[in-house]
Amino acid sequence: MKKDFYLTRYALIIKRLERSPATYPEIESYLLSSFEFQDANITGYSIRTLQRDIKDIANLFNFDIHNKKKGDNRYYIESRPVMEVDEYNQRLLESFQIMNAVNSQPDLAQFVYPETRTPRGIQNFYDLLFAIRNKRILEFRHFKYKDQSITSRKVHPMALKESKDRWYLIAQDTKDDKLKAFGLDRISDLTVSKAGFRLQQKFNLKDHFRNAFGIMNLEEEPEKVIIQSTREQAEYLKSSPLHHSQQIRKETDQLVYFEYDLYPTYDFIQELLSFGNQVKVIEPQMLIEKVKELLEKSFRQYDDASQK
Repeated sequence: MKKDFYLTRYALIIKRLERSPATYPEIESYLLSSFEFQDANITGYSIRTLQRDIKDIANLFNFDIHNKKKGDNRYYIESRPVMEVDEYNQRLLESFQIMNAVNSQPDLAQFVYPETRTPRGIQNFYDLLFAIRNKRILEFRHFKYKDQSITSRKVHPMALKESKDRWYLIAQDTKDDKLKAFGLDRISDLTVSKAGFRLQQKFNLKDHFRNAFGIMNLEEEPEKVIIQSTREQAEYLKSSPLHHSQQIRKETDQLVYFEYDLYPTYDFIQELLSFGNQVKVIEPQMLIEKVKELLEKSFRQYDDASQK
């Protein structure tokens, strides 16, 4: 079975078992009759592959699939409160379902129009997941945009994280034992070592990024941020929240006020600026001053250009 088809299999298995428990023959029938399997010309799916996929699903997407060995021997997803569903894992699954469909079917280009700024570095995704899952040391060369330098890295990989259409490897750098993010588009000469590793300290990455926006996490205390939005822009924010902590604080006929609990990083400020005059920062004052400073710099750029 194709190596690059595994995420599609996982997504289909989860989709089938979310509907209801199912036996192996029922899961096999569902997969083989799916458009995804038919388009990929896959005609078989063994119970050993299912058992291996179930283990990988648990590791990657935090879905625990169990088997009722009594009676009709059905597989089922352990029920969990809605708040415990890992949105990051869901996003990963959805992203690669779409990407796999487009990449595996060239003729879809006349029907599906994804963003042209396709993330680079995705070719290493499977190897990175393998290294994370099996705790294998990674070695690679990393290009730094700021000073245009290339450095050799040796890391303990921990997770993959998406931010603004870019993917990052979250890993502990063996040079200083610090947790760092490496853009997949800047990684080259990747080698998955046969040597394994054990983390010297426990990291809860979900907690680590809880108050972060994007890939940046300054490990500082979060702040209460309140923004004012026009009614039209508010509908977009409601359907696609900027951050998991987003709450509606107040609504009027013309405006909606959103509250966040996060550290206002540079990435977050850039996101706010992208909304133009549709969004205004209400508090904290420090964030208001920073936004004003960046806007004034932008105005000066155009003033300088008009004088040339």
